[in-house]
Amino acid sequence: MISTPNQRPPVRETPPVSPFTPPASQSSLAEAVSEDLPVKISNIQGNIIGGFNKDHQTLLFLRLRRDGNVRVHVRHFRRWLAILTPFVATAEEVLAFNRLFKMIRSRRQAETRTVQATWINIAFSFEMLKFLSSDAERFTDEAFREGMAARAVGVLSDPADPAAEGNPANWVFGGPGDEVDVVITVASDDPHELSLTVEGIETSIYGGRTPDGDPVNSGVQIVYKQQGATLPQPLTGHEQFGWLDGVSQPGIRGRMEEKTGEFITPRQNPDDLNQGKPGQDLLWPGEFVFGYPGQDPNATAKEGGINKQGPDSLRKAGSEEKPVGPDWAQDRSFLVIRRLRQDVPGFHAFLKTQGVNPELLGAKLVGRWPSGAPIMRATTADSPQLGNNDCANLHFEFQEESDPIPRQEPNPGLCSDTQFPQSQGDRTGAVCPFAAHIRKTYPRDDTGTLGPQVNEVVTQTHRLLRRGIPYGDPYLLPSGNPDNAKDSGNRGLVFAAYQTSIVDQFEFVQRAWANNPDFKDKSTGGALVSGHDLIIGQSNGPNGSRERRCPVSINGERKELVAPADWVIPTGGGYYFAPSINALEYLASQ
Repeated sequence: MISTPNQRPPVRETPPVSPFTPPASQSSLAEAVSEDLPVKISNIQGNIIGGFNKDHQTLLFLRLRRDGNVRVHVRHFRRWLAILTPFVATAEEVLAFNRLFKMIRSRRQAETRTVQATWINIAFSFEMLKFLSSDAERFTDEAFREGMAARAVGVLSDPADPAAEGNPANWVFGGPGDEVDVVITVASDDPHELSLTVEGIETSIYGGRTPDGDPVNSGVQIVYKQQGATLPQPLTGHEQFGWLDGVSQPGIRGRMEEKTGEFITPRQNPDDLNQGKPGQDLLWPGEFVFGYPGQDPNATAKEGGINKQGPDSLRKAGSEEKPVGPDWAQDRSFLVIRRLRQDVPGFHAFLKTQGVNPELLGAKLVGRWPSGAPIMRATTADSPQLGNNDCANLHFEFQEESDPIPRQEPNPGLCSDTQFPQSQGDRTGAVCPFAAHIRKTYPRDDTGTLGPQVNEVVTQTHRLLRRGIPYGDPYLLPSGNPDNAKDSGNRGLVFAAYQTSIVDQFEFVQRAWANNPDFKDKSTGGALVSGHDLIIGQSNGPNGSRERRCPVSINGERKELVAPADWVIPTGGGYYFAPSINALEYLASQ
């Protein structure tokens, strides 16, 4: 008898899909969604499509040596990059592993160490690409060209006070004069394997050798090293404030290259072929990877079903609406990294001093309860069973009510959703405030955000593939007053996200939605209608004020909250480009 001390039903899991043979429920959809295009997953880095999904991660931030002859350092770096490139994980490898891992965990109903992997990905700044190629100037994304530090205060509303922790001058990496040229992401299921891989990369940077034993000078140096890890039980899968993270991710419309019937994101909602799991809209891959069709912001929303996106909402990648780059910029993506420190005791102290139920208030501000249960479906109390059900915790809209999804026999790969109360919709923001974090960063079917012309079709052009991970030890709330507890100040989230337009995706979400108090409607009669996102929203007020405001409805009574300080503070970051495998070989060979 094998001992399985960690045996428990897997949580947050839709039915598994085999990495070898798609179930009948997926094969039968092949003709119905024949417009899906093949995506070259063997050429795309693995953390973009699929996602590493590892419990342990290290990010190495490198800078090209500027001392002496820079051209010599660039030549050394090319040689070093050629050696590293075969070890860069592809989306094909990561997708196959993730499906195998999920299939084993689902059948055994336990966390196992049967299959494990360690992955490596790499990305470059605009300045580094100018050193490595002659046509990097063809990148047209303004944010990528300028870098995060240059846009932090003016565009992202990071603290303007030069003495503030969140001002770029005080970042731990990526600030003025401390820019990063190369980012290497290493992720693993096992902390020991992670350490060995990182140690090997570090050794190659400072004293590497070719496979033939010849010395290699890498031409770069490590300027910062960031560790990240999934939080321990009972916070596994949660961020530092205590809320389940990563629940809502867009699905990707497309097929794995030359594998008919095998979708990148499995269709698991039998009531809507334009979704993966229920509530997960499928978007054209051009929103996240260069060289493929993207969403059409001028398309007419289709009627019927919770998802009104249809195959007619397609435009060609590289059109004037999307930024373009060199010819070698296909099968690649922009990467945004933002180190966010979290003031955990400050946030929970705020919840406790507002004169209302702090648990309900926290759910209102986030839009979900700590378990991940959406407040749209669990309106008065947390429902851990709903939060742990990946077939239900994303199945809702803000305007329209949702319908049950009956079980589909005998197709085990499809979802059902009949166990929990369905969402009744919330057009007025009484249940889920317009400024709730999940409603601010993804308004779904809300209309009128920023203007009457903005609707769900436009909203889908601003989505992100998020790949973040917590850093630092969890903060354990004391039994007494959290105001009396001291925070080490070394915990938070390494936010990471992929997209094909930093201006229209990451920056738009932060600037036009999270930071904007007029997100939904203009203030009328002196009353604030929407307000700031009090979780990640940034605001520079008069005389250095960081005050943010947000109205919420508690038990039918309207209350306007005032947050005097930030609970999420940017302490580092940058804008990067993750090339394809072929492009890495090209950049190394020039």
